[in-house]
Amino acid sequence: MTAQTDTQGSVTTVYKVSGMSCGHCEGAVSGEISEIAGVGSVRAVASAGEVTVVSEAPLDDEAVRAAVDEAGFELVGRA
Repeated sequence: MTAQTDTQGSVTTVYKVSGMSCGHCEGAVSGEISEIAGVGSVRAVASAGEVTVVSEAPLDDEAVRAAVDEAGFELVGRA
């Protein structure tokens, strides 16, 4: 799945993140990604190793990678 533009003018992107194992991990990753300018919502699912991000425009993958690194995890790529 790649970034897709939703009807409301927002973009939904699913990223694969390795190392998440619990709700605390989900919160750490979500908190860091939500600080990126333009991000509307973030939903991390540790069991799937996925983070779904809804933003105003496509995000810079390096900004997402930096946020995930700051949370202590590894961005594998887009799902």
